Amino acid sequence: MKKNSLSAAIKRIIAQGGVLVFFIMAFEIMIMISPFAFFFYSVFNPFFRFIDQYAALSWLTSFFFTHMILPPTNFLVIVRILGSVLFITGFVVFILCALQVYLGKIFKWGIASHGLYRYIRHPQYLALGMWGIGMCILWPRFIVLVSLSIMFVLYYFLAKDEEKRMLARFGESYRDYMGKTGMFIPQLFDRWIKILIPKERLRNLLIPITTVIIVLLLGFGLRAITLHSLEFTLKNNLTIVSILPEDNSLNAQVITGIMDSPNPVKDSILNPTNDYLGYLMPADYIMQGMIANTGSDFHLFKKHNTWMMITEWVLHPFSHLRNSPSMHMAKMHHVYPAIARRHHCPIGINDSTMECKSCPFRRVIIVKVDNSKKIRYSKQELFSLNVTRIPICYIDINTKTGEIVNIQPVSKTTAWEDVPTPAI
Repeated sequence: MKKNSLSAAIKRIIAQGGVLVFFIMAFEIMIMISPFAFFFYSVFNPFFRFIDQYAALSWLTSFFFTHMILPPTNFLVIVRILGSVLFITGFVVFILCALQVYLGKIFKWGIASHGLYRYIRHPQYLALGMWGIGMCILWPRFIVLVSLSIMFVLYYFLAKDEEKRMLARFGESYRDYMGKTGMFIPQLFDRWIKILIPKERLRNLLIPITTVIIVLLLGFGLRAITLHSLEFTLKNNLTIVSILPEDNSLNAQVITGIMDSPNPVKDSILNPTNDYLGYLMPADYIMQGMIANTGSDFHLFKKHNTWMMITEWVLHPFSHLRNSPSMHMAKMHHVYPAIARRHHCPIGINDSTMECKSCPFRRVIIVKVDNSKKIRYSKQELFSLNVTRIPICYIDINTKTGEIVNIQPVSKTTAWEDVPTPAI
């Protein structure tokens, strides 16, 4: 008996450790925009550097869904909204089920068989899985997806172990309950799985393996769909992609203005032997620090509005990307957003007759693709998993006239230094 108790305790510790790993990976985004970012990365970033050394592991730091670029298609919009819905729903259901179980223990209600427990035996784990899937969409780094699939496997075996203990404790009453409910999904679907895979040992082998494979295939599939949904404009060795879908129509004008401009600074920066990717965005786009270090206004970890940004990130998945740092400050200090935005314009334009929504000025952050392997890249290839992108400069341009108003070289790292940041 003591041996069984020790075995069950070890299994629970391992499962809880799996959840802890997932939490660390998934909540990176929340820490990343907090004042404690570099304390976190002083411990965590060496791990990123280690896996980046190996081609077989470096893909883990990449992203499989849009995070900085607004989803350009209805399908991707639905996926992003689904991320917020699953995140919130999973969290709420988990709390409600946890209350039901622990109150049942306190008041000795016996087997939890009401609410969601009437249909499935482990709704808490199902809710945790929903929350985890939502979190993966909100912070779509491959390593988060991998840790989620491992968490699924650990909790599958933990649930099996719990059922053995419940059978030992409640006997036939729990066996009858098992006969009326599914494990994680309603009994009808559970029964199909048992018909397809009648042997329990084989199920215990195939279900975890299949789960990991399906989760990763969905991640790679969503990445392929995402990259093919983006609109790229190519001229010579420069590819332009818009952060905002409505700016796609400006791509051709902007790339022509940049490539045809006889600007000596531009010519010294853009080398014809290299390939470049340009991110087109409003000049005060809030997430640009993740692409290049364009100034302290875009060091989000230095701003003291972390919780507000996290709330917007979950509840307002698209508007928070459209709001500049000054817009966020305006909300915090309850001042008129348009004036706050105009007075904090990075290009220095303070024109009372011009509305920010119709502003013709855009910023293009240029990153160079490392061509040490002498391979040329363009369009979707620039986001390949084995490609290294290095910030070079940003160019401020008037999209109506094609006039370049500013070219500023930047350091070879982002605002988070050498921490891997989203590329899409």
